[in-house]
Amino acid sequence: MTDIEKDDDGSVMRTAPEDVNAALLTGNTAGTSVSTTTGGAQTPEAGVRTGPRQVRDIENIWIPMSDGTKLAARMWLPEDAEENPVPALLEYIPYRKRDVTRFRDETIHPYLASHGYACVRPDIRGSGDSEGLPQDEYVKQEQDDGVEIIAWLASQPWCTGKVGMFGKSWGGFSALQVAARRPPELKAIITVCSTDDRYTDDAHHTGGLINENMFFEWGGQWPALCARSPDPAIVGDRWRKMWMQRLKNMDFPSLNWVIHQHRDAFWKHGSISEDYASIDCAVYAVGSWADPYRCTVNRMLTNLKCPRKGLSGPWGHQYPNEVDPGPGIDWLTESLRWWDYWLKDIDTGIMAEPMYRAWMQQEPTMRGVHQSPGWWVAEESWPSPRITPRKLYLTQDGLGSNAGAETDHILQPLQTVGVTSPRWSARDIDIEAPTDQRVDDARSLTFDTEPLEEEFEILGQPVVTLDLAVDKPVAALAVRLNEVEPDGLSKRITYGVLNLTHRNSHEFPEPLEPGRRYRVRLPLQDCAHVFKSGRRIRIAVSTTYWPAFWPSPEPVTLTVYAGRSELELPVRPPRAEDVDLNSFGPAFVPEPTSGRTVLQRAPAPTRTHEWDIATNKLTTRTFFHGDVLAGLAAGRYRIDATGTEISKTASEVTEILDHDPTSAKLETQYVEAMKRDDWDVRVESCIRFSLTKDTFLFVGQIKAFERDKEVFAKTWDRTIPRLLV
Repeated sequence: MTDIEKDDDGSVMRTAPEDVNAALLTGNTAGTSVSTTTGGAQTPEAGVRTGPRQVRDIENIWIPMSDGTKLAARMWLPEDAEENPVPALLEYIPYRKRDVTRFRDETIHPYLASHGYACVRPDIRGSGDSEGLPQDEYVKQEQDDGVEIIAWLASQPWCTGKVGMFGKSWGGFSALQVAARRPPELKAIITVCSTDDRYTDDAHHTGGLINENMFFEWGGQWPALCARSPDPAIVGDRWRKMWMQRLKNMDFPSLNWVIHQHRDAFWKHGSISEDYASIDCAVYAVGSWADPYRCTVNRMLTNLKCPRKGLSGPWGHQYPNEVDPGPGIDWLTESLRWWDYWLKDIDTGIMAEPMYRAWMQQEPTMRGVHQSPGWWVAEESWPSPRITPRKLYLTQDGLGSNAGAETDHILQPLQTVGVTSPRWSARDIDIEAPTDQRVDDARSLTFDTEPLEEEFEILGQPVVTLDLAVDKPVAALAVRLNEVEPDGLSKRITYGVLNLTHRNSHEFPEPLEPGRRYRVRLPLQDCAHVFKSGRRIRIAVSTTYWPAFWPSPEPVTLTVYAGRSELELPVRPPRAEDVDLNSFGPAFVPEPTSGRTVLQRAPAPTRTHEWDIATNKLTTRTFFHGDVLAGLAAGRYRIDATGTEISKTASEVTEILDHDPTSAKLETQYVEAMKRDDWDVRVESCIRFSLTKDTFLFVGQIKAFERDKEVFAKTWDRTIPRLLV
């Protein structure tokens, strides 16, 4: 063991002699392990369906970059690919192909490979086992490398020269951003649960407001994930030096996100909404109604000019075959229809079908509900000429078809409105999805219709336009569209939030003049819903939405002028042809090819609200155990194929006083541990975030341990001016 030394910036660095495993660098597939899986007919006993070709599972290959950096990748290759070349499919993410996403990868890539594709899962530069240094999300270097990977794949003797790219979340972003670079070998992509605009729709700023849970949950988790050690079995004895270099060059991305509070060049980079015409390959955009990225599909169908299809289902932030809530679909077969059409020139009929398919929800997703009642509908084009706006007015008595006389409705500020919808993204339907909205409705301005006489469908983006005034120069607006049952149960259909200083521009905000009337248009998130007869439509308006979004600098009193404010619903008439739509088929998920042994069961995730009646303070505590990205509920488990033991815990605590927005505080902590033989490493990251009227106070910390001995520590402590946020 070597000593610990303090670097000039206060970081703790382990000093060790340079030890590079030269054998891993002498050839492209040096250090590679190979196993074989068998293709063939469906085997119901195993619960696995495979294609006709046998597949080699290559644990690691090295993909060379032009600057000498080598990226580590896992590959699934048909055994006869060198004699009968195949197209390549690329999933390009930083989530550690050897451990974190190992089991999920094995439910996708071997199956596609058995149908005649070379499937490649590299770790992004500076992550997993890849060389290089970690960077923020979606940087230019990441895209440059993606273009080089595609060219390398297309040049291999086992490849036909055609490449497709797919992914969920980060992988969906990567597919869009690399496609915008127009590598000639890239013929088609599938992007799942992603966005075309990094500022307005990603996990950072929404409507010009700081997104509380993902900004800091993801912002705290990402450094812990990035700071994990590469695997000595892949990189050899140089693992420790690579790890120390990685740690020393770590940044805290969420600090950058706080600094860039407006839609500046930082956010425009990687946002294809800046130039939709930059993408000319075919795009299949997939989203879902329980996912925060649910506006992306319709917007891209509207603005892209390349061949395109869209799909919006009921599920959450997941691939469509392994979902919660369901029902899922046979997504692997659907994706094969797409790939066969664009990469093998097989007319599967997929492009002759309607451009847009969506799950029409009879009921919105609520906490504890794991199946969404509804049916599939379709539109031949988007925007659909069949969909027409229905306008309802906010009136003195509620919502109606006539505006009526002007009346003012005044809302006094409370900082805890939002507890019935606590998350921007629900990882766990049982504790994080919206619940009965009546608690928040009672502390908001609400406007209801009379009970509906007949049902009707909506599909698309509802829009609320409010005549309003506030008493502060910086103020937030939150609007929920709910359906109210005869017994009073209130269900959230969709919602929207807006920093009112961003009413004209996210790039150039303008303070409000207290007392002045403004007319503000707020599009809500896209949705599909059937409003039932006998139920009421409700609009609920507030100036806070905690804990999903951080509050304004001061308590805000809001005045809404009924008779001059309105709701516009995208009404969709039934389409007779929907009954004859091609069936997606039932969802199936192949068994992973790697086994795992649970060493310690994880307790169920918990979220508790504590209300201090003496101070009117709300404290929310959330605890997760197990690896959410890996799809595992195990507190500690072993990957049988590699012998690696993995454990993870996560916690988040927020608090706020109902009368004081500057009392808002948050603390997150993530612990990631890995162990095998003499390799025993752990990374801890935490964030503490608070605010004053004029500043944000950010403290981030990373610590790394080897055999429980601290080998690295670094703290970021910054005070950042609030810029109309």
